[in-house]
Amino acid sequence: MGILKRAAVAAMMLVAPVMAQAQCGGSFTAFKAGVASEAAKRGIAPATANSFLSGVRQDPAVIRADRAQGVFQRPFIDFSRRLISQNRIDAGRAKARQYASVFDRIEREYGLDRHVLLAFWAFETDYGAFQGDFNTANALVTLAHDCRRPDLFRPQVFAAMALFARGDFDPQRTTGAWAGEIGMVQMLPADILKNGVDGDGDGVVQLKSSAPDALMSGGKMLQHLGWRAGQPWLQEVRVPAQMDWSLSGLETRKSAAEWRALGVQPRTGQLSDLPASLILPQGHKGPAFLAYPNFNTYFEWNQSFTYVLTAAYFATRLAGAPVYDAGNPDAGLGSDQMNRLQTKLQQRGYDVGKIDGILGAGTRAAVQAEQKRLGLPADAWPTRTLLDRL
Repeated sequence: MGILKRAAVAAMMLVAPVMAQAQCGGSFTAFKAGVASEAAKRGIAPATANSFLSGVRQDPAVIRADRAQGVFQRPFIDFSRRLISQNRIDAGRAKARQYASVFDRIEREYGLDRHVLLAFWAFETDYGAFQGDFNTANALVTLAHDCRRPDLFRPQVFAAMALFARGDFDPQRTTGAWAGEIGMVQMLPADILKNGVDGDGDGVVQLKSSAPDALMSGGKMLQHLGWRAGQPWLQEVRVPAQMDWSLSGLETRKSAAEWRALGVQPRTGQLSDLPASLILPQGHKGPAFLAYPNFNTYFEWNQSFTYVLTAAYFATRLAGAPVYDAGNPDAGLGSDQMNRLQTKLQQRGYDVGKIDGILGAGTRAAVQAEQKRLGLPADAWPTRTLLDRL
C-alpha cells in the first residue's frame, strides 16, 4: 500500500494478544461492551470502537454457514472435478495475460509463481466475480461471540476497527465472505493491515475493486507465510504396484534419489532435488503426488487438506500440467461411515479432532496407524475393510 503513515503502522499492533474479559458467548450486547472495553486497552479510541460496534448485529446465517461445510467431506477426485473446469482454466490464462505486468512484479518482488496466485483467485472468488455479500463487521463479531473459534475471530474485530479508523473499512457497507474475508483473494482484516499493497498506485488499497491491489496483497501475504521463491510446490508422480505405503503422508520426506529407488517416477518432467512427501489422497490405487516444501505454505491459507491439494494441483494445471491420472481407487466411506470410523479411532485414543466426517490430517494419521497395525496397505485412505476390521 505504498508508504504507511505512522498511525497505520501503530494500528498493526492492535492485533497483539490482550487479556479479554468475555471471550465468547452470553448476551450479545454484553459481549459487544466487552469488545469495546478491550479495544480501549489496545489503544483504539472509545469513539472509534463505539461507532464501529453501534450498528453491528448478530447474523444467524453466518453461524449456519460455519456449521455447513459439507463440501470438504468430498474426496479429492470429486472435489477437484467440482472446482476445476476448462472454463476456469481458460479464464485463468486470460487473466494471466491481462495482468501480466502485475504478475511480473509479484514474481519479482515476492517470488510467488503467478499460477499459484491465479488458482487462489479462481477458487476464492472466481477471479473476483463472487466476493460474498455478508456484512463483514456482523460476520466477524458474530464469529467472535460464537464459542467455536473465538481466538481466531476476536483479533480480526480489532483489526477491522483499525482499518475503520484509517478510513479503509465501513462497518455498515463493507461486505465479503461469511467468515469475514474481504476482496478478490479473500483476506482477513489483520492480513490486510499487514500485507495490503496499493498495486495500482492510486494511493488506496481496494481489494474488492482493484485486481492489482488484491493480487499484490495476496502475493505479499503468501511470501510472509513462508513461500520460497523459485521452488516447486506439487508434482504428479507414478507409484509402483507394491511398496511400503506407510512412507506416504506429509510426515515423511525423502530426496528424489530415495523416491526413485522406491519406484516413484514423475509423470512429466524431472523430480526436484528438494525433500518431498508422497501424497496419496485416495490411497495407493488413486492419484499420486510429491509435495515439496512450498506445499506446506498452503495450509497457512486454508486448513482443509482437500482444498489445499486441489488448489495446489490447479496451479500446476494452469502452468501446463496434464489432467491427473485418477487410477482406480478403492471405494471410500460415506459421511455416516466416516463419523463411525472417527468415533472408533477416538475410542482407541487417537486425536481426530471433531467428529465431522471430514478426512483431515488427524484422521489420516490415525487411519494410517491402524492400517499398519492391522496389516492393511497403510496409505491413509479409509475403506469399508478398515471400518469392519475396527
